[in-house]
Amino acid sequence: MREIVLDTETTGLDPAGGHRIVEIGCLELDNYIPTGQTFHVYINPQRDMPVEAFNVHGLSDDFLAGQPLFSQVVEDFLEFIGESDLVIHNAAFDMKFLNAELARLTLDPLPMSRAIDTLAMARSKFPGAQASLDALCKRFGIDNSARDKHGALLDSELLAEVYLELRGGRQAGFSLAVDRQTVAADAPAHRNTRAPRAHAPTAAELAAHAAFIAALENPIWKR
Repeated sequence: MREIVLDTETTGLDPAGGHRIVEIGCLELDNYIPTGQTFHVYINPQRDMPVEAFNVHGLSDDFLAGQPLFSQVVEDFLEFIGESDLVIHNAAFDMKFLNAELARLTLDPLPMSRAIDTLAMARSKFPGAQASLDALCKRFGIDNSARDKHGALLDSELLAEVYLELRGGRQAGFSLAVDRQTVAADAPAHRNTRAPRAHAPTAAELAAHAAFIAALENPIWKR
């Protein structure tokens, strides 16, 4: 089962206000295991970078001016994600921006039915607890020390680990039971055995037992 863990960085909070995607990071999972295949691009948003957004991800106007437009990377992006489900933290946000970019190019939108929202998963599993990516990394003991700024690919890598923990552990689908064939193969061919020991009762034990039985009133086996 193929899934794509996905994250974006943007110039702001709402594409309806003219904000654009500036970075996309994707990571491929196959049966919940990272394959090492990734997709990562920076994108020229063709607009200025507000200081509030710059403080989040550190992507400047000068840096982004030399990056490709979304129209130049969209084909590779859509080919990478294929028809796979998309694992996203706060999926409504990223899907809204992706579909706004696709709409500008008159391309079909990505249906929300493809999105697996890890934020909703976390809130359902831990009601009332903090559910940010950093909070979930701390909860699950995932090292996020390299995350001094938001970055789409790094955040996708962290989210992949969080997602597997939310599903029940990073060894999802892996049985911790010891393989019986391995145990049998490692077992010695011959074992040293002890001779059976005698356990017959002594004469004194037999006499004590008979006296105990005789003292019973109306035992069931005599009815």
